[in-house]
Amino acid sequence: MIEEIRIGSLGVIESSVLELGPGLTVITGETGAGKTMVVTALGLLLGGRADSSSVRTGARQARVEGVVRVAGLDAFRAAVDEAGGEIEDGVVVLARNVSAEGRSRAFVGGATVPVARLTEVAEPLVAVHGQSDQHRLLLPRAQRDALDRFGGDAVDKLLPSYVTTYRALEATSRELAEVTASARERAREADLLRFGLGEVEAVSPEPGEDETLAAEESRLGYADTLRTAAEQAREALSSESGNPDALATTSAARGFLSGVRDHDPEAAELADRLAEVTYLVSDVAADVASYASRLDTDPARLAAVSERRAALTALTRKYGDTIDEVLAWAQQSATRLFELDGTDERIAALSAERDRLGAELTSAAAALSKARTKAARRLEKQVTAELGLLAMPHARLTITVEPIEPAAHGADDVQLLLAANTGAEPRPLNKGASGGELSRVMLALEVALAGTSPVPTFVFDEVDSGVGGAAAVEVGRRLAQLAKTAHVLVVTHLPQVAAYADRHVLVQKASDGSVTTSGLQVLDDAARERELSRMLAGMADSDTALAHAKELLEVARGAGR
Repeated sequence: MIEEIRIGSLGVIESSVLELGPGLTVITGETGAGKTMVVTALGLLLGGRADSSSVRTGARQARVEGVVRVAGLDAFRAAVDEAGGEIEDGVVVLARNVSAEGRSRAFVGGATVPVARLTEVAEPLVAVHGQSDQHRLLLPRAQRDALDRFGGDAVDKLLPSYVTTYRALEATSRELAEVTASARERAREADLLRFGLGEVEAVSPEPGEDETLAAEESRLGYADTLRTAAEQAREALSSESGNPDALATTSAARGFLSGVRDHDPEAAELADRLAEVTYLVSDVAADVASYASRLDTDPARLAAVSERRAALTALTRKYGDTIDEVLAWAQQSATRLFELDGTDERIAALSAERDRLGAELTSAAAALSKARTKAARRLEKQVTAELGLLAMPHARLTITVEPIEPAAHGADDVQLLLAANTGAEPRPLNKGASGGELSRVMLALEVALAGTSPVPTFVFDEVDSGVGGAAAVEVGRRLAQLAKTAHVLVVTHLPQVAAYADRHVLVQKASDGSVTTSGLQVLDDAARERELSRMLAGMADSDTALAHAKELLEVARGAGR
């Protein structure tokens, strides 16, 4: 909740701090003292339009700060974190600067943010009801949400189920539309995959077959050349015709060194190495001879290999650089084809699911509408009764719950209508009442909704406009009742309302002849009596007015304040 408002160089207020606590806080003061500057300050914190004319004369800028304790405000804490602000000791400072040139800057927890972001963060904290303000409960969504909260368990049990079904129906319908719209493309894709898999299946390649056949084709194509080279190599290694060869040469060299091995160990080592070479040359000569004998010219096999390679190449041109890649493509394509071949079955299943969810949603929407309508009748009676006590005896609140196309919030259009006078047609709230009447309607609504509203602080700017006498006492009583469940700040000119305050703040005006300054002062009991006396009679020290002021305070205390 907002615990403190700091105002600097705003209008006639040079520098003031307003502490807000539990219960009802009233602000009073003489006309022109600057009472509404507090509401203006709150408006700036809520992202209201920055007006350079509100900057105090001679000052470079006006500054408004709101100190907010985050305990119990999880959504607010998350919004501050998202904005990049810091929370210190469970407290966040929201701020707005307005320069004399009209420039505006906003801050959340020390972080500079756009004004729109400040609005998002701060707006859920305060509901301002004033004769020229935008009222929270004038928004269609807020009216529906308020009715749902007022409906309590009856609505709470139905709304989550409806929302879950609605989202499931949305997802199913979206998927069905996508599958149906792409059916033709999916059919084309399936035909192409089927054709490609047929080509691969007709060839039936084996892993690595392209590399194996390439090597075999090269060997078959050069069989004569390879055989001639192998025979010549075998002759050079071990001649069958008695010509000098490598085996005879190495054997002779080995014999020369073996004859002297006893005279020098190094010669013996060399003789041994030549023995190894002799054995190796003999083995290689045998292998070369065997290789040459296996190299036969086979034109039929060469033609078969070439034909097979051509078939494999046709596959690698389309489906992969190698046969291994072709086989991987075939495996993936078979899986995809299985999915595509199930399109018709998928469409049928999705259609059935959509129909089932549609019927379920219709039933859930009807139950939700019934609960909302029942809650609307109760809220109508309660608010209309409150209006009668707030000097609007002929006013009547009507809440319509009209069917609309199902949406995320239900299938109802909820609208609050007001008939301000007997015989008048109910009209939307912002069209059916004057500014002062609208503030009282909002008070009646907030009192009826007390305990269900997520807003921790309410501000009423001259909610008592056009009210006097016993009706003014009832306004004060209703504000005090609302203050049992929330912080309530009221700017008023009626002593009957001010008497119900838990905290009474006086806006005092002073002038040095050239500059007027206003400040805020929290009044003690004696000072309250004098202020109420001034409000009653225009004179703070009138004995009659003081007696009346004491009587008002006693009546308010007797009412539980």
